[in-house]
Amino acid sequence: MSWHLYILSFIFIVAGVFHWIRPKAFMRIMPLYLPYRKALVYLSGVFEILAGVGVLFTQTKTIATWAILIMLILFFPVHIHMLINKKAGLNLPKSILVLRLLLQFGIIYWAYQYI
Repeated sequence: MSWHLYILSFIFIVAGVFHWIRPKAFMRIMPLYLPYRKALVYLSGVFEILAGVGVLFTQTKTIATWAILIMLILFFPVHIHMLINKKAGLNLPKSILVLRLLLQFGIIYWAYQYI
């Protein structure tokens, strides 16, 4: 198994755990039109943890990788919301928010390599 896959796994597990440790931070960046935002934060955290663990096992790697790809696509509205909404953007410079949005494409490509 490639060490890159371990890094991908680690990123998703840590991100998922932080959804549970700091849910308010994640709620702040979510578009207001989404219903049940707190539940979505916790739920997405669970899925990130499960997908992060799942990519480490041969039996679940493909489905976990697809789950990561789907989540990354579903998270695009959050990145766009952060870019156009100053409060959701956490006072980060626009250049960082644009870079973060573009980085999403790189992570999608990275994850796709494991299918």
